[in-house]
Amino acid sequence: MSLQKAIEEKKLFILDYHDIYLPFLNQINALEGRKAYATRAIFFLTSAGTLKPIAIELRLPPSGGNIPSNRVLSPPVDATSNWLWQMGKAHVCSNDAGVHQLVHHWLRTHACMEPFIIAAHRQMSRMHPIFKLLEPHMRYTLKINAMARETLINAGGIIETDFTPGHYCMLMSCAAYRDWWRFDFEGLPSDLIRRGMAVADESKPHGVKLVIEDYPYASDGLLIWSAIERLVQTYVNYYYPNSSTIWSDTELQAWYAESVNVGHADLRHASWWPKLLTPSDLSSILSTLIWISSAQHAALNFGQYPYGGYVPSRPPLMRRLLPDETDPDYPIFMADPQGYFTSALPSLFQATKFMAVIDIISAHSPDEEYVGERRDLSAWSADPEIVEAFFKFSTEIKAIEKEIEKRNSDPSLKNRCGAGISPYQLLLPTSQPGVTGRGVPNSITV
Repeated sequence: MSLQKAIEEKKLFILDYHDIYLPFLNQINALEGRKAYATRAIFFLTSAGTLKPIAIELRLPPSGGNIPSNRVLSPPVDATSNWLWQMGKAHVCSNDAGVHQLVHHWLRTHACMEPFIIAAHRQMSRMHPIFKLLEPHMRYTLKINAMARETLINAGGIIETDFTPGHYCMLMSCAAYRDWWRFDFEGLPSDLIRRGMAVADESKPHGVKLVIEDYPYASDGLLIWSAIERLVQTYVNYYYPNSSTIWSDTELQAWYAESVNVGHADLRHASWWPKLLTPSDLSSILSTLIWISSAQHAALNFGQYPYGGYVPSRPPLMRRLLPDETDPDYPIFMADPQGYFTSALPSLFQATKFMAVIDIISAHSPDEEYVGERRDLSAWSADPEIVEAFFKFSTEIKAIEKEIEKRNSDPSLKNRCGAGISPYQLLLPTSQPGVTGRGVPNSITV
C-alpha cells in the first residue's frame, strides 16, 4: 500500500509527544541520570483492526549549525536493529508515561476539576439542585489534591523523582494547560473528534462514528457517556424548564463565573468557554464535569499498575540515549546490547519505588462509591421523578457492565480478546477494594 493510499483510507495513526517534550529537552538531558527524546510513533491499522508500529522518530533539539538531531527507526531486520528498536520503543513509552501522568491524569482530571468544586462550595447552597447533583462527584477530590501537592507533585517529590522530566514536570503540565487544554473538548465525543479518532455522525447512537471500531476505551466510554448525558438532561430539564430559569439563578451563574474567571483565570478570556444561557448549555457542562470526575479519571488511573507496573515494558524514565556509531559507548552496546538496554532503564531502586507508588494509587478504597450508586438518596426524596431517573440510570449502568463483559469475550474484537490480549476492564463500573484494574468511582478519590 502506498503512503498516499494509507492516508486516504485512514490507515495511519500517530502517537505524537514531539511538541510537549522538545522545548524542555535541553534542560531534561542536562539532569543527571535523565535522557529523553521528543518522540513520534506511526502505527498502521491492519485488516484485523489492530495497530502495528511501523516507524519511530526520535528528535533532539538543534545542535551545531541549527540542524535538529533526528533519528527514524523502523521495525528490525537484524539483531542490532532489534535492540535499537527496543530502545526506541522504550523512549516512546517513557514519553507516554510522562504525558499520561502530567497531562492526562493530573492536569485534565485532578487539577482542572478543582476550580469547579471550590466554586460550588463557595457559591451554591447545599440545597441547590445542581450542588446536590454534583456532590457525589466532588467527594474527597480536594483532599486527595492537597495530599498530591505534599508528596506527589511537590518539588523533589515522587513525580519529579520517578519521571524523566524531573523538576520540569510541572512546567510541562502548565505548558499543556496553556497551549492545549480546552474545556469544550473534555467531553468524550468532542475529545475523540479532536484527536481524529471519530467523526461527527448524528445517525450513530452516540452522535459519532469511530475511525477504529474496535477501540475499547472509546466504545465502552461512549456507553457511559450517553448514560450520564441522559440522566443530566432529565435532571436539568426538571429543574430548569426554560432559559429564563437559567439566567435568573444567581447561585448557578455565580458558580460558573467563578469557576471560569477565578478558577481558570489564565484562560478566562478564551473564546471556547461554553456559555451558560440555556438548559442545553447547563446539561453539556454538567455532563462533561461528571464524565471527567468518574469514567475519565477511572480510565486514566486504575490501570496504572496493571499496565505500567512491569517497568521494562513502560519505563517512566530513561537514563541513556540510543547509541550512535560515533558514540564512544557504541562498542559496549555491540558487545552487550541487552546489558546496554537494561542500563538505560530505571535502576532497581527507582523501579521498585515507582511500582510501590502506582500500586497504591491504582487501588480502590473499601468505602468507594461507584457510578450508578448513591448511598444517600434522601436529599432527592421530595423529587420522585428525579429518584426514578436515577434508578433508571443505575439499571443502565448495570446493563453497560454486562455489555462490556460480553465484548471482552468476543473473539472478533482483537484488541480486547485473544491469546495474550488483556480484556479491557477499566470502564467496568463496579469493583472490589484494592488493585483490580476496573471500577468507575463517582469521584476522583485517589
